[in-house]
Amino acid sequence: MDRSSRSRRITPALAVVAAAALTLAGCSSGSGGKKSEESAAEGAGAGKATTPRMTVALVTHQAPGDTFWDIVRKGAQAAADKDNVKLVYSADPNAGNQANLIQNAIDQKVDGIAVTLAKPDALKGVIAKAQQAGIPVVGLNSGLSDWKELSLMEFFGQDETVAGEALGKRLDEDGAKNVVCVIQEQGNVGLTQRCDGVKKTFSGTTEVLNVNGTDMPSVKSTITAKLKEDSAIDHVVTLGAPFALTAVQAVDEAGSDAKVATFDLNKQLTGAIAKGDIAFAVDQQPYLQGYLAVDGLWLYKNNGNYSGGGEQPVLTGPAFVDESNVEAIAAFAQKGTR
Repeated sequence: MDRSSRSRRITPALAVVAAAALTLAGCSSGSGGKKSEESAAEGAGAGKATTPRMTVALVTHQAPGDTFWDIVRKGAQAAADKDNVKLVYSADPNAGNQANLIQNAIDQKVDGIAVTLAKPDALKGVIAKAQQAGIPVVGLNSGLSDWKELSLMEFFGQDETVAGEALGKRLDEDGAKNVVCVIQEQGNVGLTQRCDGVKKTFSGTTEVLNVNGTDMPSVKSTITAKLKEDSAIDHVVTLGAPFALTAVQAVDEAGSDAKVATFDLNKQLTGAIAKGDIAFAVDQQPYLQGYLAVDGLWLYKNNGNYSGGGEQPVLTGPAFVDESNVEAIAAFAQKGTR
């Protein structure tokens, strides 16, 4: 995809503002400018587009049972409802299978594809096929370091290395000395970048622990065994909310004093932060990622817009959630949108 004609001056921050402004401009005036907090979050009661019906395929690397993706899907569906879009969702953590799902979307002649790039090399060929078929492709969540190389039109997510670096600094502030960083899916570049970011800024010792994220009892037993083996571990860092909650159980079972910190949120996790079971979480706003990916494809089809000018990612995180602000966020988490 030729990027030479697009602006290279738009910063990520400006891109977020531009995306928000264009999203509002795309709505009809029927809402009168006022929406309840709940209808805004769920996309109900908002002005709806009168543009022709289009179909968007959202293809992710979701593992079965990973509730993080429920939030992404809610955001994507809210945008689809507003934009008169038929949303087709499919997922597989196996990169080869994910590539097949993208091929299915191409065969169905969808109007746009939003895809996660956890294992970008495996998706390179099929993404090129979509582009050759004239189907615009945007990235979200995973793949910030690869989306431009694959000539995706836009990217919505956080810089995982920067997020990891921020968490590493926070660990120093909290007095941590020995950390284990738990990766639930080997080969996932975004997860690796998170732990690498922690190592870069954390002044203590960081050890990576690989677990099988599709088998939660195994995750628990592996973390428990590690904590029993090394009593010096004072913090367990997980890379997803369900794994953080399991890590809390592992800490208890191991009789460890280690604290748990994590990336990502869900409604159960905000409650755990409020209770003090989890020290803090780094939020990348997955609802926003799903919403902007679908809305970005709609804006491109109907107005030729490129969020971020087609050259800069639209950053949705990172932001810390801890006992100081969890109460304000918990209400949205209970709705399944944070």
